[in-house]
Amino acid sequence: MKKYYILSAAVLALLSCGRFDNKEEQGEREERIVCVSKQYNEIIYALGAQQNLVAVDISSTYPEAIKKLPTVGYHRALSLEGLLAAKPTLILHSGVKSMGPEHVVRQLEQLKIPMKEFTTQSKDIESTKALIREMGKYFKTEKRADSLCAILDADMKVALDSAKLYTDTPKVLIIHFGRANNVYLIITQKGPAGKMIQWAGGEMAMTDTTGMKQLSAEIVTKSNPDVILLTDFGYDQLGSLEKIKELPGVGSTNAVRNNRIYRIEEHDLVYMGPRTGKTTLTLQRLIHQK
Repeated sequence: MKKYYILSAAVLALLSCGRFDNKEEQGEREERIVCVSKQYNEIIYALGAQQNLVAVDISSTYPEAIKKLPTVGYHRALSLEGLLAAKPTLILHSGVKSMGPEHVVRQLEQLKIPMKEFTTQSKDIESTKALIREMGKYFKTEKRADSLCAILDADMKVALDSAKLYTDTPKVLIIHFGRANNVYLIITQKGPAGKMIQWAGGEMAMTDTTGMKQLSAEIVTKSNPDVILLTDFGYDQLGSLEKIKELPGVGSTNAVRNNRIYRIEEHDLVYMGPRTGKTTLTLQRLIHQK
């Protein structure tokens, strides 16, 4: 009975929002896109195709202008009510496995709300360019997509050429956010951040088969990184460099002894996009500065 009520309420919400009104029958329905992929959202803005974007997931924080849009929850913890309130004609996502909870995805399918995932999986620079071009074709901004790819190529060339000039290979530890009971969530080499650090001329302090891993303070000490990068959430939560230096396991590392702790935006590290070349250059300056 409860599930029936939720689904019935959702149908009523869709009916009341005009999803099936005369305009739609006449082919005049305005496009209303909800995108729950932070990577897609950045590319949409870079393509200048955001005019029909009406809501995003809460993890989509770049560019700054996107923060003005309503949010529909975290992409793995979506709010059905928030989604329906946005009156979507299309939901963009980067894979059903990246969406949740399962019952919300199932209800969206039952309601027959169109959902789309682009076919290209971004794993390196070439596939990232392919994704940008695929999205450019979809949004009819092919020339802009070509321009973004050319800029990405140019930035990457500068970064890779610059990396050859450095004689050191600093060991970098990326702490994704804060700590709980002295356990840290660490970004490993398995993913975009690991590739960018490598391209920048460094190496990741922690390796694993997954992109993120929880580590104890003792293991952080043992890894003894030359540089520590804290994502914005953890850095801002702690509030000052001195408090960071006091963290268990962190204080005795080379990074702390040499004052090489830096803040980095989380959205710069967890996916590849038009700014990946520029982000690599930023990382390069951070990890090689003395």
